Amino acid sequence: MDFSTIFFILVGALSVGAAVSVVTSRVAVHSALFLLTHFMTLAILYITLDAQFLGAAQVIIYAGGIVILILFVIMLIGSENLDTRAGYRSWVPWAGMALGFVLVAGLAFAILKAPLIPATLPANQGGVPDVVGMYLYTQGILLVELVSVLLLVALLGALLLARRPIWDTD
Repeated sequence: MDFSTIFFILVGALSVGAAVSVVTSRVAVHSALFLLTHFMTLAILYITLDAQFLGAAQVIIYAGGIVILILFVIMLIGSENLDTRAGYRSWVPWAGMALGFVLVAGLAFAILKAPLIPATLPANQGGVPDVVGMYLYTQGILLVELVSVLLLVALLGALLLARRPIWDTD
């Protein structure tokens, strides 16, 4: 194996480790910092795959904007350890698993349906924005819609977790 392959594997392992740490960390600030690490390692992986535009967009939009916004919200609201098992109804985990299964099935359908892309397309030569946009909104429109549904479900889940019970009068 050459150096570039070893570097790719090490950065990929660090990226997966950071992603797992985002989910398993009990402190919200630590989760946000692990998310920042994950986004930065994804940007490095994009650059090693000759997609410089995607790497720059990853750093500017996600690492520079989204994570900072998350940190500001955590600092304004406060971060204490959350009891993740309190207050769940018995149907919530089943609904989450069903929605996750629908998402994975839709992604598998889109991936299996998509034609194999040759390595000589301009999209693989630096992540040209025009080519990436044309691919996303023509052949990859199902993936875009599935991501939008996933973000909507995440937003509703965050609202349900953050709301105060109606019987709490404090």
